[in-house]
Amino acid sequence: MIPKEVIKKQRVFVVILSILILTTAIISAGIGYSSLSFDRLLPTLFGHGTFKEEFVLYSIRLPRIVITVLAGMALALSGAILQGITRNDLADPGIIGINSGAGVAISLFFLFSPIEPGSFVYMLPVVAFIGALLTAFFIYILSYNRKVGLQPVRLVLVGIGFSMALSGLMIVIISSAEREKVDFIAKWLAGNIWGADWPFILALLPWLIVLIPFTLYKANKLNILGLSQPVAIGVGVSIEKERIILLLAAVALAASAVSVTGGIAFIGLMAPHIAKALVGPRHQLFVPVSILIGGWLLLFADTIGRNVVEPNGIPAGVMVALIGAPYFMYLLLRK
Repeated sequence: MIPKEVIKKQRVFVVILSILILTTAIISAGIGYSSLSFDRLLPTLFGHGTFKEEFVLYSIRLPRIVITVLAGMALALSGAILQGITRNDLADPGIIGINSGAGVAISLFFLFSPIEPGSFVYMLPVVAFIGALLTAFFIYILSYNRKVGLQPVRLVLVGIGFSMALSGLMIVIISSAEREKVDFIAKWLAGNIWGADWPFILALLPWLIVLIPFTLYKANKLNILGLSQPVAIGVGVSIEKERIILLLAAVALAASAVSVTGGIAFIGLMAPHIAKALVGPRHQLFVPVSILIGGWLLLFADTIGRNVVEPNGIPAGVMVALIGAPYFMYLLLRK
């Protein structure tokens, strides 16, 4: 039974974070290389702006804002699941190589696929999922021991090794590619929000609509998996079955996000930790808060990065890494 005061506390943070996302979105919509002043936002939003204002808002700013929030949510939820099933606070889809696996698959698809441009957008999450799934499978196999089960520390070390190896493989793949395609993959590696258009939102949204409720439904199982293995077995949980199902969900969330945003790490590491510090370790409580924190973090990073250096700005992945890398070192030293 969850105490009422804790549930009330969670709801307060959900409201605060929702307001924070909305406020940051308004600021993000009103600043940038193309002029669209804050006093023109509401008139333009309701169809009373000039052609240029409507183009800037609806074709450039708004889709980018929505995609960063959704991708941040997906990465945060993926990180929360991975930390739960591995019992390792350092688990993150970017750090342990899942994002890199998706990146290699996307690179190969982009360079060699004969798919028509109209289908390209909707195929990306599927291709990324296949690449990320294969990577997760090998990481899981190499981190598993029949006697003691999944080894959390080994998983992070194997994952970091995979991440570095796959990043090197991507460089080898693009070394002989055309210049235009190399530019695209280089932007992907840096975590540049390249899929900032409405079709990319439609490609990402179904994964979140399905997997957020699914994860909340599995919250109790995640709580149990966070306990020691004998306790989890004692209460009747099929550990390996639940881990594999939840790992598939985490991989799908990370792959769908990075397929449109590029290689962004640390969101899945930071958001769950901050959420746990705010509302406690129960997944029913911290997962919704973590999702909102992830959405806000990526939106905030992209807003800052986009406006620091004009017109191209700094990729969101670089901005997140500037915050996340020191945080990762802090957790590594503390653990």
